[in-house]
Amino acid sequence: MTQDPLILAIDNGTQSVRALVFNLAGQLQYKTKIPLQPYFSPKPGWAEQQPEYYWQSVVAACQQLWQLDSSIKQRLAGVTVTTQRGTVIAMNKQGRPLRPAILWLDQRRAELRGKVPQPWRLLFAGLGLNSTVNYFRSKAQANWLVQYEPELWEQTDKFLLLSGYLNYQLTGEWVDSIGSMVGYLPFDYKRLAWARPKDWKWMCSGVAPEQLPRLVAPTTIMGQITQQAAEQTGIPAGLPVIASASDKACEVLGSGGITPDIGCLSYGTTATINTTNAKYIEPIRFIPPYPAAVPTAYNTEVMIYRGYWMVSWFKEQFGLKEQQLAEVQGTEPETLFDELVESVPAGSMGLMLQPYWSPGLKEPAAKGAILGFGDVHTRAHMYRAILEGLTYALREGKETIERRAKTPITQLRVSGGGAQSQAAMQITADIFNMPAVRPHTFETSGLGAAIDAAVGLKLHSTIETAVQQMVHTGDVFEPIKENADRYNALYNEVYLKMYRQLKPFYQTIRKITGYPE
Repeated sequence: MTQDPLILAIDNGTQSVRALVFNLAGQLQYKTKIPLQPYFSPKPGWAEQQPEYYWQSVVAACQQLWQLDSSIKQRLAGVTVTTQRGTVIAMNKQGRPLRPAILWLDQRRAELRGKVPQPWRLLFAGLGLNSTVNYFRSKAQANWLVQYEPELWEQTDKFLLLSGYLNYQLTGEWVDSIGSMVGYLPFDYKRLAWARPKDWKWMCSGVAPEQLPRLVAPTTIMGQITQQAAEQTGIPAGLPVIASASDKACEVLGSGGITPDIGCLSYGTTATINTTNAKYIEPIRFIPPYPAAVPTAYNTEVMIYRGYWMVSWFKEQFGLKEQQLAEVQGTEPETLFDELVESVPAGSMGLMLQPYWSPGLKEPAAKGAILGFGDVHTRAHMYRAILEGLTYALREGKETIERRAKTPITQLRVSGGGAQSQAAMQITADIFNMPAVRPHTFETSGLGAAIDAAVGLKLHSTIETAVQQMVHTGDVFEPIKENADRYNALYNEVYLKMYRQLKPFYQTIRKITGYPE
C-alpha cells in the first residue's frame, strides 16, 4: 500500500447504493451511485425489497469504482458499511434470504395475541406505557412473520438488519455493529447490547437469541473480505471490514457532531435533529436515544417522520412546471424550486404548516395541518410553508433535547438531500436564529463511516482526532434579523399552540374514520 491509504465506505440508503472512497483528510476521492427502486408493495402499506437486489447494487457500485481508476484497489486500507435503519431480513441456515426484506417504511402490523407476562404488565400499566409496548409488539416484524408466515419463520436461522446482511455477504460472519441497532429488536439501548435474558423485549419481539448476530462496537474490525465477495465486488480478498453505524448515526459523526452542544439536522426522507452524548438521555420520555457512531455514546434524536418526503411530495404533485423548465434550460430543478421559495416573504404570508403527516409513537392520533389560507396564497407560499413547518418542528426538537440534556445547543450542522437547497438552509438559520453550517461534503453518512474505519484501522488515533482531520466546514448561512424576529413570533405565538388546539379534532377524525390505525 502507498503512503496515502484510502477507505471504501458502502452507503446503502433507501434511494440508492453509493460506493464512496475517502482519504484520511476526509476528501471524497471517488464515488459511484446505483439508484434503487426504493420498495415494492404487494399489499397496501407494505414496503419490501429483495435482499439480493441490495447486494447486486453493492456489487455494481464497487465494479464501477474500478473503472474510474484501477489503482484504487491497491490503496484501499479497509471497507465499512452504513445502511438505512430498521430494514430486516430473514435468512436460512445456508445463508440465503427466505423472503423479501421488510423496510423501515412498512406499515403492516402484527396482531396483539396474549398478554405481556407479569410483573412487566403491572409495571407498564403503572408507568402508562401499555400503548408504547403494544406498539412495539405490533410493529415487530418477527411477530408478523410468526403469525402470517409460520412455515417460513421455522426456517429462519438468522434475523438480520440490512447492515448485518451486507456484513455477512462481505465477510461470511454473522456480525453487526451496535451502532446499527435501530428497530423492533430485543436490544437494550442503555447497555448497548442485546437485552438480558428476562427482559420484556424478548417476550414482545418474537426473536430468539440464537437468531441474532454477534454485536461489536463501531471502529471494531468485524472480519475480512472473503474470496467469494472479492470475486463479485472486486474488493481485494482479505481486506478488513470495520464496523460503523446506521446512516443517521454516521451522518451525525460525518458532520462533526461528537459533543452535546452540536445539533445535527438531517434533511432526508425522515427529518431529524441529533446530538451526541456520553450519557444515556431519553430525548422524549421512554423513547431511548439511539446508538451513536461514536463507541459507547448515544444520539439523542428527535424525528419528524416523513420529513423531507413532504418536499418530494410537493415537487411531484405541484412542481411539473419547474421540472420541465429545468430540462429546457439545462439547469437543476432545485434551483428553480429555490427561486419559488425566495419569491415569498418569510412567514409565507401567514400560511402555517404542522408537519405530522404520519403519526408518531407518543401521539398516534396526530395529523398534518395547513392553516391560514387566503386568496393571496399560491403554490409558492405552500412550498415555503412546508419548509418552514419542518424547521419549526426541528427547532421544537432542539429545545426538547436541550431541556432533557441540560446542555444548550450552540452550533448547527445540516446534512441530507434537503441541505442542498440554499433556500432551506437560509430558512433554517432564520428559524433557529443561529448560523447553519453545511459540512464540506454532501456524503456525510459515508464520511462518518469512513471516520470509524480510519480509527479502527489505527490510521487516526481517536474519533476526536479523526473528526479534526476529516470533517471540514462548508457554506455558512447567517440568520437575517428581520426574518428571525418574524419567525420567532410565529413559532412562539402560533406554531407551539397549534397541536394543542387541533389535537381534539385529530382524535375525532380518528374516531369517525378509523384512520390512522
